[in-house]
Amino acid sequence: LTPVGSQDGPHVLHHTPSSSRGFCRYNCREEFQIHDDLLKANYTVGRISEATLEHYLVQGKYFMVRDVYGKLDVLNTTGSCGAPNFRQAKGGHAVFGMGQPSLNGFKLVLQKLQREGHKECVFFCVREEPVVFLRLEGDFVSYTPRGKENLHENLQRGLRAESLEVAIRKEIHDFAQLSESVYYVYNDIERLRDEPHTVRVQCEEDIQVTEEVYRRPVFLLPSYRYHRLPLPTEGAPLEEQFDAFIHFLRESPSLLLRDPGRPPPALLFGCQTGVGRTNLAMAMGTLLLHHHRGAAQKDKLRVIQTFIEMVPKGQQIVEEVDGAIASCSEMHNMKEAIYEYKKKLEGIGEDYQIQGSSTKEYFLQRTLQSLERYFYLITFNYYLHEQYPLGFALSFSRWMCRHPELYRLQAEMNSSELTITGDLITKGMRVADERFCPDVLSTAKEMSVANFRRVPKMPVYGMAQPSSKTLGSVLRYLTDSKRKHARIVWISLREEVVLEGNEQIFTLREPGHLEELIPAEKQMKMFKSCLTTQEIFSQQKNACQGLTYHRIPIPDFCAPKEKDFDRLLEAMKSALAEDSRAAFVFNCSSGRGRTTTAMVIAVLTLWHFNGIPEMSEEEIVSVPDAKYTKGEFEVVMKVVQLLPDGHRIKKEVDMALDTVSETMTPMHYHLREIIICTYRQGRSAKDEKETRMLQLRSLQYLERYIYLILFNAYLHLEKKDSWQRPFSLWMREVRLCLPEPPARPRSTSYLQGAGDHIPILIFDRIFGWWLGPSPCGPFPLGELPSHRAVSPLGMGVASPPRE
Repeated sequence: LTPVGSQDGPHVLHHTPSSSRGFCRYNCREEFQIHDDLLKANYTVGRISEATLEHYLVQGKYFMVRDVYGKLDVLNTTGSCGAPNFRQAKGGHAVFGMGQPSLNGFKLVLQKLQREGHKECVFFCVREEPVVFLRLEGDFVSYTPRGKENLHENLQRGLRAESLEVAIRKEIHDFAQLSESVYYVYNDIERLRDEPHTVRVQCEEDIQVTEEVYRRPVFLLPSYRYHRLPLPTEGAPLEEQFDAFIHFLRESPSLLLRDPGRPPPALLFGCQTGVGRTNLAMAMGTLLLHHHRGAAQKDKLRVIQTFIEMVPKGQQIVEEVDGAIASCSEMHNMKEAIYEYKKKLEGIGEDYQIQGSSTKEYFLQRTLQSLERYFYLITFNYYLHEQYPLGFALSFSRWMCRHPELYRLQAEMNSSELTITGDLITKGMRVADERFCPDVLSTAKEMSVANFRRVPKMPVYGMAQPSSKTLGSVLRYLTDSKRKHARIVWISLREEVVLEGNEQIFTLREPGHLEELIPAEKQMKMFKSCLTTQEIFSQQKNACQGLTYHRIPIPDFCAPKEKDFDRLLEAMKSALAEDSRAAFVFNCSSGRGRTTTAMVIAVLTLWHFNGIPEMSEEEIVSVPDAKYTKGEFEVVMKVVQLLPDGHRIKKEVDMALDTVSETMTPMHYHLREIIICTYRQGRSAKDEKETRMLQLRSLQYLERYIYLILFNAYLHLEKKDSWQRPFSLWMREVRLCLPEPPARPRSTSYLQGAGDHIPILIFDRIFGWWLGPSPCGPFPLGELPSHRAVSPLGMGVASPPRE
């Protein structure tokens, strides 16, 4: 063996074949083949520390570390049951969990289940990392590849674990051939005493992969089945993993038939420790068996309370999940983990760094991940309530598309900025700074507020955030002898915390954007006055008796929620019932995105009250990609085809967009055109992170455009009943009345023919349909920010950047 490279770190060894191989006559072809394979391979060697032996590394950089050690078995069940932390769920359900057993240990587990009378069993290995088993003292013991930089962490998701295990087995066998039939492994990475250890490997049968360890013992037990269901170590499983779980269970008729003479199969789950992932899977299994059998403390978590109020039998669904969690809580209670992480987060005073990361950010993410896992378990039980009696007619992911309100609810999971207490601000845990808003329309000098504008010939106004001083100027303008507005409805669209100090507006930064704060070099100045927006408008009530103030927060960039449309329409209906000449004023932080969206909604609503103007001849647009400038995206045209008189409805929305956007030409901001503009910016972005952000932003703008079209359709179709049925209810009921969609392709795009395709979930979230071919592009479906990190239409992020 001739070394190539440095002696200090991993380097490559080239195998030099022996000159004696020409004398090999027996099985000569195989001998030459082996030498040729090893000759072609450039294997890497390395060592954990300077004091340890150098040896070959699997996959060029990983050491093989023993997977299970004594302290891991908290319940001390390895000897008696065959696996660490082996246990059964409480409540009488045949649901079992365990840590990683050896081959002989797994055989003991099977014997125990048979002795207890379980004639049928479905076993799930929920590990997502590769595991190989090496022959040791008459048994096969698990080892996992780990990097030198973190010997305590297994590999995370990437390649399929099964194929990686097979590749690692071949490597270890090759290494043993080059090292006198031994390979080097580590049993004690804490002290590294007498490490590494040698394991004798004479043939590939001395190494087994997970599939062999679990499938071979159940080969002679036809009613016992094995499946691999990789679950993440942190956070909620993907929807596809729920689908896979249901797919496997549908193969068990006894789970669906509810035959009293035939009990359901036992469900066995196992990961490395038998704690986190196993506990999650046990809860899923317990919920399933609860529905097979046919089956209260009130939650303080806001997202869960909203779920209970929103979903029929919501309280029962949550209580069933809590019962399943409690019955599997001997090792770990995932609901209590939420409160534990939350308590640690709130207990941090001055933020500090751990390994280059913010401690607050770390515990915030762990809290949200635990809450997300709990929420998806509740969602899964909701799915079981609806689909179990139907024999799982819909997959979980398809069913989720039929319930976009759950995506929206999940996207609002992190409401820390909206629910913080005052002491968090005064302690300095949230830093407030003045928001800089460029006055692009140059109205500050005349109107005392940035970006003030009016829709031509309509009592609809928009602007940036006013202070108490500038608010008085605007109200005097609206009530002067020329305009004479006796009734003014002012709607603030801001969802973020807003305060006025010394007649200047301040906002609180998002936790994820703390790096944008301007460092305070001097002592913070004291405010002579500090007002909330409610107090600012209350001060003006005496001077302007006809002023009504509403705060209807809507999210940046993406579409308003369906209930936001309800609230905006209700506010306008109430005002117009009292005064048909009422003026409507909208503001957000800059007077751009959210304000423009609300102004368009107001224009459409007033048109339906007062009459829709005649549409002019369609202009010929001679610009590149003109159809996108006109909003003729593929998914938009699919919506138009479904809606009664859809083309006219879209043209009315386009006319409203053009009418509002004419008031803000210097901003270069048009709610329709910005879709394609932002998409082009994403294609020319310098780095991948910016590209993905701009591509998602483009999708959010598209979502907003589609919602405006749907809202206009609602105004048309429900006008005869004076819009008694709210838009949010109309959206749900229209979805239910649509025909069953065809088999869906993998993804869709909305920029057909515009270069790289951007797959979207918008239409699926609205109507449960998938559109178009399966394009390959820079934003493949699997790389979208996780389905649960987006809004119900696959668009709005949980904490979107501000305007």
